[in-house]
Amino acid sequence: MRRPIALLLLLMLATVSVGAVAARWTTLSSGVTVTFRGVSTVNDSVAWASGSNSTVLRTADGGKTWQLLPVTTDKLDFRDIDAIDARTAYALSIGTGPASRIYKTIDAGASWTWQYTNEDPKGFLDAMAFWDAAHGIVVGDSVDDAFAILFTTNGGKTWTRAAGLPPAQTGEGAFAASGTNVAVFGKTDAWFATTKSRVLHTHDRGHTWTIADTPLQAGGSAGAFSVAFRDATHGIVVGGDYQKESEAIDNLAITSDGGRTWTAVKDHALSGFRSVVAQVPGAKTSWIAVGPQGADWSNDDGRTWQAIAGAGFHTFSFSPSGRLGFGAGGKGTLGRLEIGTP
Repeated sequence: MRRPIALLLLLMLATVSVGAVAARWTTLSSGVTVTFRGVSTVNDSVAWASGSNSTVLRTADGGKTWQLLPVTTDKLDFRDIDAIDARTAYALSIGTGPASRIYKTIDAGASWTWQYTNEDPKGFLDAMAFWDAAHGIVVGDSVDDAFAILFTTNGGKTWTRAAGLPPAQTGEGAFAASGTNVAVFGKTDAWFATTKSRVLHTHDRGHTWTIADTPLQAGGSAGAFSVAFRDATHGIVVGGDYQKESEAIDNLAITSDGGRTWTAVKDHALSGFRSVVAQVPGAKTSWIAVGPQGADWSNDDGRTWQAIAGAGFHTFSFSPSGRLGFGAGGKGTLGRLEIGTP
């Protein structure tokens, strides 16, 4: 049974001017204490969030109230959730072997279909993205130096492993930190950022692939955590070292050629480790990068950034309107970012 969770307003932060816009965080309490790693905003009213202890929440009133949605009695860690519309969403759990699963709902979370289980004992799924209701991609850590990438063309009824991928480096995978280490654009383009700070790209929905190095630091707890594109050529990759959240060393790069080459941004750059980057809908060259210690805003396609005062989150998702977005983080924290004029 679904039950409403009233959100307790903890803190209203002052509006911060970032160029021609103003950004204001409202930090909220969800009523749960799990760690959120997934969030997907459908519109200004509907958003979904997911996290540890098999937790999935949904709001239908812009975050004023949320519902806790039972997916399974198994104790899973839902590191990613992707909403197709107000009633349809996919939830992905992580873990070695069968702990990595995919569930789908078509009735706003009232019931869920268990669609996929990773049967490879070495396998570990990380994140997913969807071009449309039928076509999606799931990425995972490499197994025996081979990347594990899955595709669906029928709304998740079947998932097929991609072939013809470039070889992985030893131990190369992805950080399952925000559900955003894979990005899609248009009908066929997809990019995948790895722990070795490399970015894979397919322009034909997985039939062929290229791979490129980025100037982000890599190794141990450092690497590329999130990638996003505003069109087929302009993109940003962010990351850093998640064990040094306040440091901003070699954690940002931009591309204007679809990811064939990446340029480091070091001056006027990010103010710390960032686990997610997102383009602002309707604002062609505006972006936000968010991490556990805070957020940064760019109005010039990632060349310069300004810190946004307020709380930090593990993941973030804009509404298609570009007027607001939701962040999700540790200890049950949810946040609403409102965008307006100064």
